[in-house]
Amino acid sequence: MPDSAALPPAPTADSPAAAAFRRQVLSPAKLRLFMLRKLPMAWLAGLRLVSLTPEAATVTVRYKYLTQNPFRSIYFACLAMAAELASGMQAMMQVQGGRAVSMLVVGLTAEFSKKAVGTIAFTCPDGAAIAQAVAESRATGEGRTVVCTSTGRDEAGDVVAVFRVTWSFRAKKEVG
Repeated sequence: MPDSAALPPAPTADSPAAAAFRRQVLSPAKLRLFMLRKLPMAWLAGLRLVSLTPEAATVTVRYKYLTQNPFRSIYFACLAMAAELASGMQAMMQVQGGRAVSMLVVGLTAEFSKKAVGTIAFTCPDGAAIAQAVAESRATGEGRTVVCTSTGRDEAGDVVAVFRVTWSFRAKKEVG
């Protein structure tokens, strides 16, 4: 592994491409069209991106007919979609512009602590770690992994679930 002092620092501010991406996905209509086209199950479940910054993202999922389980709470797979999307939106924002980077979920763990009813907001504060991994992969051409933590809280602020999503990033080889 190369000396970390020789690697470029992760960007701390938005690149123009990342800022443009953020403006697009924070538009509710444009996000719904994107989800309908690329993430139809997230669209059906009614996931909403409520905030996206270089540092963190928050996605909500609401208890309703399509997200319910037989125990009158939100089905765990719907919670997992919201948790993954919170980290995934940050990852998609960080790979905008520059050399193409492939990204893939390679691991997922979850801990459930309370029945999920009402609206659950998953927040993932790992934007800096994702930016660093993407920058390192672009600099070295090697893959990098990041474990992102998405914490789901109910409307009272109580933790309902914590998901750890492991993302793999690998810069694609330049053709030329």
